[in-house]
Amino acid sequence: MNKKLGKFITIEGAEGVGKTTNMAFIKKWLDEKEIKHILTREPGGTPIAESIRDLLLVPRNEIVDESTELLLMFAARAQHLAEVIIPSLNRGEWVLCDRFTDATYAYQGGGRGISSEKISTLEHLVQGDLRPDLTLLLDIPVTQGLERALGRSKPDRFEQEKIEFFERVRGSYLSRASDFPQQYRVIDASNTLSEVQLELGVALEEFLHEVK
Repeated sequence: MNKKLGKFITIEGAEGVGKTTNMAFIKKWLDEKEIKHILTREPGGTPIAESIRDLLLVPRNEIVDESTELLLMFAARAQHLAEVIIPSLNRGEWVLCDRFTDATYAYQGGGRGISSEKISTLEHLVQGDLRPDLTLLLDIPVTQGLERALGRSKPDRFEQEKIEFFERVRGSYLSRASDFPQQYRVIDASNTLSEVQLELGVALEEFLHEVK
């Protein structure tokens, strides 16, 4: 995969961490810096990938096999990369993405118990050497996050999981943050919104200084 010109920022976290609100904050920051960028999400980002998102998130009576779920995640990601992410980066634009492959390691790996080796095989097949330049992990205690998430809308298929599932997801995220400190910045999302966005602003300014 050719060397990208733009920067790839992902925002990660389990349920109720405030990704949507803080994506808007980061967009405003990018606008103020006059950095050309796009906002996108996973699973999704293209018509095909959004259709796969519906397959993954809509509650259903049929049990979704864990391998089916994993392959659907990477199928959506392959289309997203080919149609949106890679072309944008190659044009020199920054890409801000709501979740990416770290979410697969957290949800399908930590949550479902799929081996990291299996996920890594698909990661290399679909992405080559492309990885985020910066991952902002919004971290919050599971009970607090679920209380927020379930209070705002009807739960999707993932949000219907038991609390133990989300504890494993959170643990996986924090483990990856520890394993990849150059990529990750952990933000305490249990704080007030102004405190969270202050932390985000500091992390973004530090990143911009590093890449200049």
